[in-house]
Amino acid sequence: MKFSSSILALCALPSASAFIAQPNAFQTTALEATRARIDPGNSYAASKSITPNAQTVPNSKFGTKEPVIVQGGSLKTWSFISPNVERVKVILDTEGRPLDSDIELWQGPDNTPHKMRVYVEDGALRPFTTVIETPRSPSTIAVRNTGHLEFPMNAIVEADTGLARPQAKKRPLIIQGGALRTFPFDPRVQSVEVLLKTDGRPLNARIELLQGPNNNKQVVELYTEDGLDRPFYVEIETPGSGNVVRIVNTATVEFPMTAWVEAKSVNNGPVGEAVLGGDRGDFMTRRK
Repeated sequence: MKFSSSILALCALPSASAFIAQPNAFQTTALEATRARIDPGNSYAASKSITPNAQTVPNSKFGTKEPVIVQGGSLKTWSFISPNVERVKVILDTEGRPLDSDIELWQGPDNTPHKMRVYVEDGALRPFTTVIETPRSPSTIAVRNTGHLEFPMNAIVEADTGLARPQAKKRPLIIQGGALRTFPFDPRVQSVEVLLKTDGRPLNARIELLQGPNNNKQVVELYTEDGLDRPFYVEIETPGSGNVVRIVNTATVEFPMTAWVEAKSVNNGPVGEAVLGGDRGDFMTRRK
């Protein structure tokens, strides 16, 4: 009897329409309305953009390509399988901290035909730019940040099939094994390009940028298995005055190399800094 009375009590309740959501039960928020305007299909990639008028600001140093952050003590690799990739451009920089890294070219197991050690005192003032020849693909470029964890760096490794092989305009200078040569530059010179080659023998060299006695701003220790097939090209930023590029052939006397060192960009405006080692007459001549 009690069971029958309970059933009758349930039947006396309001209809099942009470369990249906009312039209005003849910309201569209401003965020959802913005997301619907941006992405009618509600895709995840587009829904991440909340501001419809947002624009990507290109990086003036790296162009529009986003650099890869390489933390201190970590390794990043870029592989190239296409046979059309004959050379690769590598750009490294920091936010003003020192840059210390190893760059290697891998071709096959345990085969490293090209490697270098790079040190830059200020990676923002003097970003490192080089071109690595990569014949006979596939190839892998490995960039290792040998600095501490507190010194991350930005890296771009970009293949360009239309990138021309670096060519020199002036007459070369032969540097015998164990010898060194220095190249001083005017304060108006903002960057310098260096090209090193051999006649097919291994290439071992040390390239330094000096400002003052034994004051290294940038150092590159280089090894190339074949200096004719894989010549070394680097662009060195030279802001300020008293810049001297020093090249040392660290190989023995049987392995000479050919070097081109030329100014890449020159500022023709007035020089506002003193010239290291210059006298009054030299200063007045430069002002004219």
